Amino acid sequence: MFQNENTFGKMKSQGKEDEFHDRYETAVTSVKQDFGKTYPIVIDGVELNSSDGTFPDTSPADTRLVLGQFQKGSREDARRAIESAQRAFESWSQSDYAKKVDLFRKTAEIMSERKFTLAAEMSFENGKNRYEAIADVDEAIDFLRFYSEQLEQNKGFQQSMGSVLPGEHAKSILKPYGVWAVIAPFNFPLAIATGMTSGALITGNTAVLKPASDTPLMSYELYRILESAGLPPGVLNYITGPGSTAGAELIENKKVAGVVFTGSYDVGSRSIGDFEKKSPRPFVAEMGGKNGTIVASSADLDKASEGVMKAAFGFGGQKCSACSRVYVHETVRDDFVKKLAEKVSRIKVGDPTSKDVFLGPLINEQAYKNYQRDIAEARKRGTIVTGGQVLKDQEHSNGYFVEPTIVADLPENDPLIKTELFVPILTVETYRDLDKAISEMNDVDYGLTAGIFSKDNDELDKFFVKVEAGVLYANRSSGSTTGAVVGVQPFVGWKHSGSSGKGAGGPYYLQQFLHEQSQTYYD
Repeated sequence: MFQNENTFGKMKSQGKEDEFHDRYETAVTSVKQDFGKTYPIVIDGVELNSSDGTFPDTSPADTRLVLGQFQKGSREDARRAIESAQRAFESWSQSDYAKKVDLFRKTAEIMSERKFTLAAEMSFENGKNRYEAIADVDEAIDFLRFYSEQLEQNKGFQQSMGSVLPGEHAKSILKPYGVWAVIAPFNFPLAIATGMTSGALITGNTAVLKPASDTPLMSYELYRILESAGLPPGVLNYITGPGSTAGAELIENKKVAGVVFTGSYDVGSRSIGDFEKKSPRPFVAEMGGKNGTIVASSADLDKASEGVMKAAFGFGGQKCSACSRVYVHETVRDDFVKKLAEKVSRIKVGDPTSKDVFLGPLINEQAYKNYQRDIAEARKRGTIVTGGQVLKDQEHSNGYFVEPTIVADLPENDPLIKTELFVPILTVETYRDLDKAISEMNDVDYGLTAGIFSKDNDELDKFFVKVEAGVLYANRSSGSTTGAVVGVQPFVGWKHSGSSGKGAGGPYYLQQFLHEQSQTYYD
């Protein structure tokens, strides 16, 4: 029976919180010894260097720290990876589903044994604090186990059908497509990469995995763990490099049967168009969000301010599910904003490996510039309640550190309220009528997550009926719009947030990597 990994929660409940911190800090010391290495691409199980050279993977918390040199994969490298996956497809696709389940469960065990090392590496590579980093690893483990159980419960997605003629025997079988391109993001560099990759592979497809250039190390670790679990050569190929070369080849190559992608709507929508020009092929995309939370007059304001703070500023708002706007009833607006601002002003910003740090750096220089641009716009048209500064003192001088920021008094339909920012900026709007608040919250291109805090059951019912988003939460203090758990909350986007309407970590995800075949024979 599937159970979530939930490392910190379980250790805390067992009185092992000190052990949790000791194991993480030991891992932090250990992983530093490997910094600066040169990493290969891996095609057909063979480590290779690209003729285009390498690029540095630096820490956003201290850009002087080079975690490793990674290959600038070329179009030719990507073509070779696709061809390797194509050669491996026949054998892998025809292997027994029970053997695949065993392999992925073994992968989960290996990843679980290495969880603190992986979390420490992640803190350096993308700036997540220790709690968020271990949760990212836990989610990756959960995907491996949950999808294994899903495949097993569905008996490899085969079932008998009815008959109308004597001696007629029919069945429906879901079969893999072929080679999938897996294009992974920086913000959940192990969890999402693992979820997408395992979805493609466990259903019998082969794949080429290309991580974001900001986080190539975590996908390399995923490849090595799968390899150590016994994944045959060529079933998964690992390639790094620019989107303009390796990434473009994955989208444009006719031998790629499907793409699974997590990233921005601009890149995703353009890629979908380019990919589907050649022929109708599946493109499973999750493409961001502009997520709101409603705070009703009956809300528990302590719970609401806690939930909004965590959802808006966890990992600096660099989550597709981050809360970037809050709609507060006019009767509680001032009290809520005061409580929220107090919590936000106490957020510790700094080295993500430090125990007391909640908020690490932004991922890169572009995000750093985007924050400054958005803050300048907020000052022109609204009021900065708290935050609004880049941090340049000695402690923060070598990384992309900024203050979490609350903005109020923006004009209705302001661009900061309507567009995805992906930085730690939260806008506050006041409402009088719940229907109008829901209408305004729906009036964006995205539909990923949403939250509400209310003690009124009629208001909760209206929220669940009328809000246009795939993942809804009521009275969730651990994160008003964030923190979907594998096997509990399928993570699915509506509108511009997703292309398929089926959620990762849910019961319908694996079927996206399969197409149906009807087989009938007669006596």
